[in-house]
Order: sequence, then structure tokens, then C-alpha cells
Amino acid sequence: MQIAKRLSPLVFAVAVVGGLSGCATTANNPKDPLEGFNRAMFAVNEGIDVVVKPVAEGYDAAAPLPVKAAIGNFFGNVSDVWTALNNLLQGKPGAALSDVGRVLVNTTVGIGGAFDIASEMGLEKHAEDFGQTMGSWGVPDGPYFYWPIIGPRTTRDTLGWGVDTYVDPVRRVDDVPLRNTLLGVRFIDTRASLLASDKVVEEAAFDKYNYIRDAYLQHRRSEIYDGNPPREKEDTN
Repeated sequence: MQIAKRLSPLVFAVAVVGGLSGCATTANNPKDPLEGFNRAMFAVNEGIDVVVKPVAEGYDAAAPLPVKAAIGNFFGNVSDVWTALNNLLQGKPGAALSDVGRVLVNTTVGIGGAFDIASEMGLEKHAEDFGQTMGSWGVPDGPYFYWPIIGPRTTRDTLGWGVDTYVDPVRRVDDVPLRNTLLGVRFIDTRASLLASDKVVEEAAFDKYNYIRDAYLQHRRSEIYDGNPPREKEDTN
């Protein structure tokens, strides 16, 4: 990715060393034992976002709403294929069948996924990835990490992200210019979709890093248990 290539290797190395040296003194959350390192990576990501965010804001302002909706629907339709397989691996064949139905309807009637006709027909959209699948199998979270570009992940979700990336149909497009264009558009479209949440975080968070970490861990736990997570052991008396 061009943005990552522009990041100075020296700056990155200093951030890593500084983060590792601070791990023993700054960690205050048992789920985040590498907090010093993660805060350094968070700072790196904030620096990268100085370039990315204005591009996303320009895209959000310039692109008509129907165009943005069509782009989001297209990539959402692509992701529904992997979601269907993950639902099947999680032992939810009904949801997997619904996802397959979504792909068939939106790819045909929805003109290649540009229009989400399936939702209008009552076929619910799901969001499942391999990290959630491993969680449903009982694989523990592992330590929390904050990575440049891809953002917050647990150890399990980092491995899951690797699998998600490997099977990503967009990354398997043979035409290199087309593939890079699709990846770039998806990246900016995704970043633009988070602009509204930026304002919420900025206004609500005294410590932005802690806010994002805790929100991420809570959200992922909810996703793994389909919105009905059991109480954690430390919460019980």
C-alpha cells in the first residue's frame, strides 16, 4: 500500500523500540499487556491518518450519496460470500443459506451488487469473519494489539484477519491495475464510513486509545456471541 510505503522506516523503528521499552511500565489492563507498544503503533496510525482522512473526507463530500451507496453495496456483496462460509463453519446453516441467497439476488437483480435488493426482500445482512469463527470454536482472544493501517485486533483476530485477507476475492483479481483500484476505493470508502464515529470518539474520550480499545473488545465479544455474550468471569461474584 502506497501510504504504508511513505512511512519512514526510521520513524517506525523508533516507535517500535519506544513502545517495547514502555510495555513494562504503562500496561494497566490485563487484556492489553503490550500497551506501551500498542500506544506507539496507535500514534503511528494517527500519523498515517493525517494523509488518509482528508482523502476520505474529500471522497465523502464529492461522491453523490447513490454512488457511495452503490460502492458500499458492491463490496458488501463480495464480503457476503465469505460471511456465508463463516456462518457455515460456525454451525449456522440457516444464516449461511440466507447469505448465499443475498449474493445470488444482489449479483443478479441488484446489478452486480450495486443495489441491496436482498435486504428489501427480508434477507438479513450478517457480518462474520474468521476471527469470529475461531472465537465460536473456543479459541481465546490472546493479547490485544493495535496495528498500523488495520487498527485494533486481538491475537486471535490478527490471525483471523490474515485468513480473511488471503481469501479476499478482491485481492485475487488478476488484473493488477484493476485490483489496486478496487483495494484503494474500498479502503477510502471504509475510512469515509468511519468519519461520523471520529467525532463521537473525539468528544467522548478523555483517552482516545483506551476508548477505542475498550469499545473494540466489547464489540468483538458481542459479535462472537451474536449479541448475547455471557458474563465474564471477573464480573461474577
